[in-house]
Amino acid sequence: MRPGVRLGVDVGLARIGVARCDSHGILATPVETVPRGSGDLSRIARIAVELEAIEIVVGLPLALSGNDTASTADARSFANEISRTSRLPVRLVDERLSTVSAQSALRAAGRSTRNSRAVIDQVAAVIILQHALDFERSAGIPPGVVVDTHEGL
Repeated sequence: MRPGVRLGVDVGLARIGVARCDSHGILATPVETVPRGSGDLSRIARIAVELEAIEIVVGLPLALSGNDTASTADARSFANEISRTSRLPVRLVDERLSTVSAQSALRAAGRSTRNSRAVIDQVAAVIILQHALDFERSAGIPPGVVVDTHEGL
């Protein structure tokens, strides 16, 4: 397991959930929900600097079949932009069912979807990052695919 703090990012149309892990890469915890739009990339880059992150893990929304969804291109584009802005390595990891899992976890904790909008994206980011950490620990290799910011240049 590589040492160092990583950020987990759940990209949505209205909000971006951000999570982090400890320096040993064991446990993911929520950080913040960033409004999508002007300043979102710089805010995430600032969080990465503040936490001395070594990389950013962005959830890639795929259909259960493994095919792209309407949100897949948006997540890829966002990952490319955050890679350029933060100058950190960015990994795209499969996030199938992360939001569903986050909603289930919050319901189990007694929170309604309506009362959880402010944190649902953070919980989804925690789930994405924790799955990535668990994969790396068990497989012995980093998860997902590294974003190549030189694509198309």
